[in-house]
Amino acid sequence: MKQTALITGASMGLGAEFARLFAEQHINLVLVARNKEKLMALAETLRNKHGIDVQVFACDLSQMNEVQALYETCENDHIQIDYLVNNAGFGDFALFHEAEYAKLEQMIDLNIKALTKLSHLLVKPMIQRSFGRILHVASTAAFQPGPTMAVYFATKAYVLYLGEAMSNELEGTGVSVTTFCPGATETGFQQAADLHESKLVKNKKLPGAAEVAEYGFKAMMKGELTPIHGTMNYINAMASRFLPRKWVLKIVRMLQDKAS
Repeated sequence: MKQTALITGASMGLGAEFARLFAEQHINLVLVARNKEKLMALAETLRNKHGIDVQVFACDLSQMNEVQALYETCENDHIQIDYLVNNAGFGDFALFHEAEYAKLEQMIDLNIKALTKLSHLLVKPMIQRSFGRILHVASTAAFQPGPTMAVYFATKAYVLYLGEAMSNELEGTGVSVTTFCPGATETGFQQAADLHESKLVKNKKLPGAAEVAEYGFKAMMKGELTPIHGTMNYINAMASRFLPRKWVLKIVRMLQDKAS
């Protein structure tokens, strides 16, 4: 029986690249995102190229009833999930008091609640089978507070701490949890978050989604705890744990502010 990977946020960027990497290993796929047309096109390409089964679920995971419906559909169709990639998420570039609250709430629902609920639903069967791999896509943003993207950074800190705690709790069960922390990546995230004008990314050559996804994929397969892509990203993430908090805040704010 072939194994199956469920990937959220699979229509583009890192999610689509994760799908291609699993497909190359002849692992069946359940692709989840809001954009049905992009999902269908990717699914057709991967089916034809690799001869695998690819299921598509177009839904809004910021709605918990749709997360539940996704799980129940997999259960009813006897789709056993062996790999879970919690990749769906988004950010918003704005001062907290100026941000639209509805957007912040949706961000929390998707980045935190959907990831938590889907993991909780799928990890129990993995434990029962003594095998499973979970990849939480966090960010180097998880290691410090983020002025101008306060809620986004906070959601990624949650993902980091949840993933590391889960990993410890699941030792010896055959199930691993990897919390992947990429830095800024050329995925379309910056445009969606209105971050393209910040000093962090403007006029910078960012690593491509394929390169970053491959790094995370390999780490997941090895059961690594908290891989960070890129030497400078690793150094910056670790430095933030030792510098005075006021310094960290000032440095992050400087990098996040709009370029002149």
